[in-house]
Amino acid sequence: MASLQKMTGLVYKSTGSWYTVKTVSGKTYECRIKGKFRLKGIKSTNPIAVGDIVDFELEANNDQVSGIIHRIHERKNYVIRKSVNLSKQTHIIASNVDLVFLLITINNPPTFPSFIDRFLVSAEAYSIKAILLFNKIDTYDEDTLLEVKFLAALYRKIGYECIGISAKTGKNIDKVKQLMKDKVSIFSGHSGVGKSTLVNAIEPGLDIKTKEISEQHQQGKHTTTFAEMYDLSFGAKIIDTPGIKGFGVVDVEKEEVSGFFPEFFKLQQDCKFNNCLHVHEPQCAVKEALENDEIAFSRYKSYLQILEGEDEHYRTDNFEKE
Repeated sequence: MASLQKMTGLVYKSTGSWYTVKTVSGKTYECRIKGKFRLKGIKSTNPIAVGDIVDFELEANNDQVSGIIHRIHERKNYVIRKSVNLSKQTHIIASNVDLVFLLITINNPPTFPSFIDRFLVSAEAYSIKAILLFNKIDTYDEDTLLEVKFLAALYRKIGYECIGISAKTGKNIDKVKQLMKDKVSIFSGHSGVGKSTLVNAIEPGLDIKTKEISEQHQQGKHTTTFAEMYDLSFGAKIIDTPGIKGFGVVDVEKEEVSGFFPEFFKLQQDCKFNNCLHVHEPQCAVKEALENDEIAFSRYKSYLQILEGEDEHYRTDNFEKE
């Protein structure tokens, strides 16, 4: 066995023991890990994730060239899910993500504000920019379109970009592609919101498994889902994460939650108490803003639900059951 050369590349695929790594020159190598990686503060079932930048050494073994990964570059962010078992371990789904798009439909199926808010809190917690895509707008009647406009206005006021799209008719697909250019993106949303139709509209012919997989039969077990990155023709990358409907809020302390609601965060300094939870405390700037209709009641309700740990499966399991 002869050692060849040291290289750096981007992890495109993980199957648990082998990783597909692509170098700047565009060449791909199958790599594995030597020994155990100790990552600071993360007890993870998988030390290396799709999106990681890694250093590896090539080696030839029986005319087969493969790589040994010996270093992971520092991540700017990562998306994780907790293990379903009690080991307190996590599974890193992807790292170094630039954008996460949440597909929203008003009906067929309905996407409720509480789900949108939990999703946005997670994106803030993971330091990933989130964009809301209101899909299927070609199918809505006047009243439903008004609902879309109301929701979009609510989230735009907070600072989130909202785009009305139709994956079927192609409305605003070019706008989405422009946002994705030179970036690594993930699409998320409930089953049936049109993720596969959108991916096909963005990159016709891209053969990725976008059909959401029902995990009903896997309840109670720790299931591992492997992500994969794809290069798109217009200079963008997409990470496909089969089975993910929305990532949950992982290990956020009660005192931290309001910091992931941007409109609450802006007001916190005006609260009487530094550690104000905006629930029962006197002279609370957030509650005052709520009374003056400066903060949406739906957002405050979502905040209380996360604080109280309601719908616990949203918080500890990124894989929402179908």
